[in-house]
Amino acid sequence: MVIQKELEQWFFKITDYAEELLQGLTTLTGWPERVLVMQRNWIGKSLGVEVDFPLAEPKPDLPAIRIFTTRQDTIFGATFMSVAPESPLVERLIEGRSQAAAVREFVVRVSRQDKAVRTDADREKEGIFTGAYAVNPFTKARIPIWVANFVLYEYGTGAIMAVPAHDQRDFDFAKQYGIPIKLVIQNPAGSLAEDHLDDAYEEQETAGRLVNSNRFSGLSVPEAKTKIAAFVEEQRLGRRTVNYRLRDWGLSRQRYWGTPIPMIYCRACGVVPVPERDLPVELPKDVPFTGKGSSPLAQVEGFVQAACPKCHGPARRETDTMDTFVDSSWYFLRYCSPQADRQPVDPAASDYWMAVDQYIGGIEHAVLHLLYARFFTKVIRDLGLTKADEPFLNLLTQGMVTKETYRCATHGWLLPGDLLGSEGEGWRCATCQGVAQKGRVEKMSKSKKNVVDPERLIDTFGADTARLFSLFAAPPEKDLEWSDSGVEGASRFLNRVWRLLGDLAGTLSAERGTLNQREAEPVAPQVLEIRRLTHRTIKKVTDDIERDFQFNTAIAALMEFVNGLYKFAAERHADRPGNPAPGEAAAFGEAAEALVLLLAPFAPHVAEELWEVLGRAPSVAQQPWPPYDPALVASERLTIPIQVNGKLRSKVEVPADSTEEHVLAMAKQDAKISEWLQGKPTRKVIYVEKKLVNFVV
Repeated sequence: MVIQKELEQWFFKITDYAEELLQGLTTLTGWPERVLVMQRNWIGKSLGVEVDFPLAEPKPDLPAIRIFTTRQDTIFGATFMSVAPESPLVERLIEGRSQAAAVREFVVRVSRQDKAVRTDADREKEGIFTGAYAVNPFTKARIPIWVANFVLYEYGTGAIMAVPAHDQRDFDFAKQYGIPIKLVIQNPAGSLAEDHLDDAYEEQETAGRLVNSNRFSGLSVPEAKTKIAAFVEEQRLGRRTVNYRLRDWGLSRQRYWGTPIPMIYCRACGVVPVPERDLPVELPKDVPFTGKGSSPLAQVEGFVQAACPKCHGPARRETDTMDTFVDSSWYFLRYCSPQADRQPVDPAASDYWMAVDQYIGGIEHAVLHLLYARFFTKVIRDLGLTKADEPFLNLLTQGMVTKETYRCATHGWLLPGDLLGSEGEGWRCATCQGVAQKGRVEKMSKSKKNVVDPERLIDTFGADTARLFSLFAAPPEKDLEWSDSGVEGASRFLNRVWRLLGDLAGTLSAERGTLNQREAEPVAPQVLEIRRLTHRTIKKVTDDIERDFQFNTAIAALMEFVNGLYKFAAERHADRPGNPAPGEAAAFGEAAEALVLLLAPFAPHVAEELWEVLGRAPSVAQQPWPPYDPALVASERLTIPIQVNGKLRSKVEVPADSTEEHVLAMAKQDAKISEWLQGKPTRKVIYVEKKLVNFVV
């Protein structure tokens, strides 16, 4: 059983930075939109009003209950109030009433429930009447005050005005407990009647108009919000305000592993901070771990006993430690000046290095670590230790590696090696031969046993294959579903590269460097095509790596590159055995070098071996990244119709900046056209630039 207890805890006042944290999101153009949305919602800025609802039986120290609402336009429809079970108001409201015992029992029971479950829209609404009443300041009606399970103490004031006609949770609650429902916003058709409502009318923001709201009846919702907010302040019923969902950061943890909270408790002086000269407070080494729930540090008298920094009398240290998110919220700043021993970060070093250009982390950190890191950076900036407003300029949230799960009724979750059978015939448990039920595809985990043995994978396919598949199977921000067939495909690709470059190695070593020597010679069409393919691939891979780490599309481009080189090699052997076109071998050499260099980040071991096969030195890891020639990349492709005696016989695709000679050469090489021209003298060739070729035979 989990029991929630009230504890004295230390907090960081992150709410002082709520607005700056919210506005700063607009500057984070290099962050994923979903992270920005999650932080925006977590901060949760709400514009509304605070309104005081006087108690029908006021007490000297509790004349009214203050609520916060963003829907002041519905205040005439408030027919009851709800208070959070954890609110201190509850005890004050039930004091001396017959309902007190029942309310306390309800509070204890509900407080044990998970808050996310309590507030779920589909969860049963539970409540209990306190016996107390408030007065709606607009209608002057007495309305009952209830304790309700769906109200959270952390939001607003911990008490709400309940408008069942226009809030579904309030509607369900009112129906369950027989509380009146008053319609105060009518739909455009005027068809709503409070006696015949099946659900709350919540779709009124733009179309609805107020009814049963005295002087405000007939106003649209936006108009009513503005005028009622002004009326609240004019009549001193409350005030316009901004509320944030964000709450101060609770630091205290009852565990050993963490930064000690540097506070000392003195009976005479109260709470006294540890002087700066005595920082840091270090964890003791010899600590008993009893598992009884209290902080382990509380058992170490040598640590607990301390002298008060003010009066020097006997005192006790704080024994809670800080949330470990405190440590991870500024470590990147420490990297700027790890040798600084007088301050957490050297301002000059921070000004040079900050902000972090690229940060990588899981989406699960969106509203904790990433928000806390932003908060810490702003605090450290305000201390004059950095000029950075934000810690990370660009953020990549990588996906998880997932795999299907299998479960045996007797032996539980099964490893892939514990399975017998196949997809077609079904799976069985290797231990008991029982049926193995295939489950969902889930994140790889030791508990579900849907993992892959990396040693077996590397022994079978090699490290480069595993690496290549992992990078190719999905974009980095998406989950990667592990596939054994996909691993085999990556292995086949690397073998294709090996065969291609192995076959070409002899020719390439003899022809290396001849591109520059033959620049003055006419460039054969096939040479130009090989070079265009090479330089387009260099640009594509470069752009994909630099554009949000799109390794999967970069590898796909390499696969297309290899296919293209195989095609050119096959055509060369078929059409020109032993008689290469001018510069052809050099173009293949350029392509081969580029292929190995582009492959190196994804399959470094294979690339290193291939670099040696090509006769290149030193190591591929020491080579510069290959540049591309914009002139060979920039042009678009054109499709040119080819006619023979005025009739369309084929089409050829050529670069947009191709010369007439290149277009005619490509046309003559086309298989269909060569058949039409074979054995027939060409009388005339008509060329319309970039549009048409017509052979007259």
